[in-house]
Amino acid sequence: QVQLVESGGGLVQAGGSLRLSCAASGRSFGRRVMGWFRQAPGKEREFVAYINWAGGLTSYTDSVKGRFTISRDNLKNTVYLQMNSLKPEDTAVYYCAARGDLLSNSKREADYDYWGQGTQVTVSS
Repeated sequence: QVQLVESGGGLVQAGGSLRLSCAASGRSFGRRVMGWFRQAPGKEREFVAYINWAGGLTSYTDSVKGRFTISRDNLKNTVYLQMNSLKPEDTAVYYCAARGDLLSNSKREADYDYWGQGTQVTVSS
């Protein structure tokens, strides 16, 4: 079993930055692909970024490329999402997610087995 707790959300002006953190408890963090997803009001949850076990491979949705950076610290069992040059359209609840042990990278929401409770990010114009 894995528990995920996000933090770092808040209200920021357009052009500003936030860093989200996701602390994981449970087993095998270092062998799990970790992802960030988001859900804007009235929209379906969407993929934002993932990072592989060792942190050497990442992938992003096109709308955040060059602005967001996902990273992880396997000694601290934590994954991060650094968000720069924020835009009002980035406003959403952001969720951290974990795949099962030793599974491959994925952008599909259905492939993630564990989810955090979400943290609100609001970007004002």
